[in-house]
Amino acid sequence: MILPTIRASISRDDALHLVELLGRNDAELRDAARQRLEDHGVDALLDDPRVRNALLTDPDVRVPPGVVFFVLVRQALIESGVDDAPTADFVASLVLAFGRARAAYRPSDDDTTEYFYLVDLLAELRSADTRRAFLLRSHLGNYSLWLAGLFPDYLERRHRRRGAPSMGYFDRLGSSGYAVAAQSREAEVLGVRDVFDRVGRDFVKVRFALNHVSERVMWPSGGDPVSRLIRGVERDSR
Repeated sequence: MILPTIRASISRDDALHLVELLGRNDAELRDAARQRLEDHGVDALLDDPRVRNALLTDPDVRVPPGVVFFVLVRQALIESGVDDAPTADFVASLVLAFGRARAAYRPSDDDTTEYFYLVDLLAELRSADTRRAFLLRSHLGNYSLWLAGLFPDYLERRHRRRGAPSMGYFDRLGSSGYAVAAQSREAEVLGVRDVFDRVGRDFVKVRFALNHVSERVMWPSGGDPVSRLIRGVERDSR
């Protein structure tokens, strides 16, 4: 089960290293960043676009990967109109967790069954008990967001060439997976009701944010330029 845990794991040393990165060549900027940290906490640094740029360009970055993912996701979400730190924490935790071998295909760490298609998750939901249904619906949201957010060019090529499901299919199933999972008792017990509800309501905006991370950072020179142009128009029209 993926939980938003990155923000709570950021240490004092991590925060001071961000200050160091931000003021590497500017003592005045470093001092101002240190003061912001003392006055307003680490979020004041994590939301600074200059910190994101330093994390992407400085050769001496020593913070954990989760901090880097959080900053990238948080700032992309703000650009997409989702200014909510817990949502960024959850989405960054999802990206980090699914980066482990085959984790994206299993609803929980204990699962031995792997699911490669959303329709297979839907099929098992028909006979699942309450606890299993919660895990499957959560994974329906997680897997939809991961695929549509980080690999949109791949999905759109499959849709055009092979008649595979469109991006709207992933948006609908991902949104509904989170929305229904949010109403369960399990979501309340685990403390993810609010974040599931938020991601379910803003699924397309969150997916757009991950599209930005994918296109700008992970695969900046790859992918399908036509698909990226279409997505840009779609984002601007919303």
